Amino acid sequence: MAQSSPFLRIGTRGSPLALWQARDVRQRLAAAHGVEPESITIEVITTTGDAIQDRPLSEVGGKGLFTKEIEQALIDNAIDLAVHSSKDMPTVLPAGLMLAACLPREDARDAFISRKSATLAGLPRGAVVGTASLRRQAMVKRLRPDIAVVTFRGNVDTRLRKLDDGVVDATLLALAGLKRLGREAAATAVLEIDAFLPAIGQGAIGIEVREADSRTRDLLARINHHDTLTALGAERAFLAVLDGSCRTPIAGYARIAAGTVSFRGLILRPDGSEAHETARAGAAADAAKLGADAAQELKSRAAPDFFVAG
Repeated sequence: MAQSSPFLRIGTRGSPLALWQARDVRQRLAAAHGVEPESITIEVITTTGDAIQDRPLSEVGGKGLFTKEIEQALIDNAIDLAVHSSKDMPTVLPAGLMLAACLPREDARDAFISRKSATLAGLPRGAVVGTASLRRQAMVKRLRPDIAVVTFRGNVDTRLRKLDDGVVDATLLALAGLKRLGREAAATAVLEIDAFLPAIGQGAIGIEVREADSRTRDLLARINHHDTLTALGAERAFLAVLDGSCRTPIAGYARIAAGTVSFRGLILRPDGSEAHETARAGAAADAAKLGADAAQELKSRAAPDFFVAG
């Protein structure tokens, strides 16, 4: 007897966190549509970002390195939906693809992790902080210009192991990823959003599909968290206006409450020496417009060389 075709095919990276996210989407879809989880297949796709571990991704093309091969599988009809950490998604998606749904957002804050100090402020002069994020690097240098920041790659367990081995004195990771992997206890301290603005999309799982695939879009509508998708719309519109270079540290966060969106955005020089910040609030229906407007303001305030890769 011929095997029946899968109900849906999910594409994902193969890291422990990526697989957790794909399985979460699978469980929610199966429950929403009354099918067995096993009828939804998970296809693991190795991306360029996974293969490059020896240098900062900003040097070799930035964000799309974690999504390009998965998006190609979507375009080739090898999968029906791609599950991403939203902060890894490029600002402009390939033609014919769209961000169709989000799961409810997990905690968007950053976690400070150290065996040497309870806080970032408490690190000794000359301490070494490891991070792969230009945003975190710039924000750490802005707060603590006296400490060194080095590139620090790898999945959550790899980074925690390097920390234990004394490769660096501290690191920063997304609290959302630690929570999803059951590793929240690894956080030494949690950095509040007002003091340490997150990456665009941090904590949000984004689901990408072919625009023309109405069946998959309809199936995803049952699990979409509208407020998260709306907040992400504001953040990604902010990024789209500013994203002249993947080497410019950019942070932004939108909250939705009672039909209102509140947004804060920040741009920094990589060495933390200069920063510009702004905020917007308005109707949730105007979220993307508000995010774009905030970006235009910061663009006009920053010096012409601010967005030049250096």
